[in-house]
Amino acid sequence: MGKTIYPPFLQCCAHTGEDKVMQPSGDVIAAEGDTVTLDCTFQTSDRNPYLFWYKQELNGYPKYMLKKLGSAPPYRAPDFEDDRFQTEIQDKSVPLEIQKLQLSDSAVYYCALRPTVTYLTVKTRE
Repeated sequence: MGKTIYPPFLQCCAHTGEDKVMQPSGDVIAAEGDTVTLDCTFQTSDRNPYLFWYKQELNGYPKYMLKKLGSAPPYRAPDFEDDRFQTEIQDKSVPLEIQKLQLSDSAVYYCALRPTVTYLTVKTRE
């Protein structure tokens, strides 16, 4: 699903030059109702790394799904509060498990280390 070639916004903001996120290349094919696990490994000097998962649908932009810090439960975006999406940090891995697959789950999935995105709000002058 995800590739080891990352969009610029995922590359720009690593904690240090030593940080790295790796995902296997290629497609994962599964049937509706199945459970799949998408792999993601990482290297970081951060002792408490935040790991994020994003979903990018065809012709869309990456959407934040969830973040994980240590043993705390994942913090989920409102569109992904469903328990079908699970992740745990396991040593230097943060796999994403998707249960009860639906056609709408077809997408490219990216994992990333924090911080990943800077939000900018521009207001008109008064």
